[in-house]
Amino acid sequence: MDFAYDARTEEFRRRLLHFMDEHVYPAEAVAEEQRAGLDDPWRTVPVVEELKATARKQGLWNLFLPDRTYGAGLTNLQYAPLAEITGRSPQLAPVALNCAAPDTGNMEVLTEFGDPEQRRRWLEPLLAGEIRSAFAMTEPDVASSDATNIETRIRREGDEYVLSGRKWYISGAMHPECRIFIVMGKTDPDAEDVRRQQSMVLVPRDTPGVEIRRAMKVYGYEDQYHGGHAEVVFDEARVPAANLIGEEGGGFAIAQARLGPGRIHHCMRLIGMAERAIELMCRRAAGRTAFGKPLAGQGVVQQWIADARVKVEQLRLLVLKTAWLMDTVGNKGAHTEIQAIKIETPRTVVGILDRAVQLHGAGGVSQDFPLAELWAAARTLQLADGPDEVHQRSLARRELKQYA
Repeated sequence: MDFAYDARTEEFRRRLLHFMDEHVYPAEAVAEEQRAGLDDPWRTVPVVEELKATARKQGLWNLFLPDRTYGAGLTNLQYAPLAEITGRSPQLAPVALNCAAPDTGNMEVLTEFGDPEQRRRWLEPLLAGEIRSAFAMTEPDVASSDATNIETRIRREGDEYVLSGRKWYISGAMHPECRIFIVMGKTDPDAEDVRRQQSMVLVPRDTPGVEIRRAMKVYGYEDQYHGGHAEVVFDEARVPAANLIGEEGGGFAIAQARLGPGRIHHCMRLIGMAERAIELMCRRAAGRTAFGKPLAGQGVVQQWIADARVKVEQLRLLVLKTAWLMDTVGNKGAHTEIQAIKIETPRTVVGILDRAVQLHGAGGVSQDFPLAELWAAARTLQLADGPDEVHQRSLARRELKQYA
């Protein structure tokens, strides 16, 4: 593995860093002011639309998709450092580049598993940033850490599928431009192989029987920039049988294919969050005095900053190795590393952000700094895409199998 970024990656990094400095960071305060004045809190604020237009004009659009037909054609290793940069402003930058979850994962699913009509109707407007989407998998009434527990039913009736079930924390569903759900449910709950019981179907948001029941908060935040998180009920919602993605019984495999790239994207953005936290820590430490000397001269503060730098460098190398393996041997070949970064990155970044909050005192938990919201986002990623304990269980089993 070559530790140097190739020329294409360096060129994108240069352009993206300039875009962040010139457009994204100055827009953070503007976006908050505009959001406070909206009559619909879920609507995209004007400055975000301006960022999207600028990013597209500068060729910083759909960078996450390795398929050259639809995206920038970057490998995982090339995209990883770009995702890190967007993580420094995770509310604005990913959305501005059309590289925000859950749309990214949904576009990947449609690119890989969608048929030509599904790609024409849903993938193309998503790629253009004209609509938003949601991925409906998690349920409140079962332990969703085990995806085979899903109870939402998808039954075939003639030329239609009928959906019944309740989902929650469905990211993006509150956004007024969210037009399509990818819904995972059971088409064959009695199948002997529990991983062949599930299927995925496309459900337009305006389908009769689809009810957006309420917005779900995350540590008190509503995450408006990404379209929020909703509780959604499917009450005998009917869609054409042609809305099936792939084949019946293929839902579990599609979900795994979707989550692999998503996990590495999350982890790189988390490293960007940690870098933002270190920068804020250093600025705070240099500008504040306590007990007769700058905070930067306090031994405990120096230890926090040094430890944060060491941990970020370690994490970055592990994530880049994972990206390289995904490119060279595929997601299955990188399974151990994908689980390792999913376990360690959120946990470590939460610790770094926690120290940054502590260093900022009351300011750290206020709306005047991004740290509290970054902490909430990082802590949530110890649950999203599978809780830590599920990955630890799987990783340990793989290690122990060598000695069985």
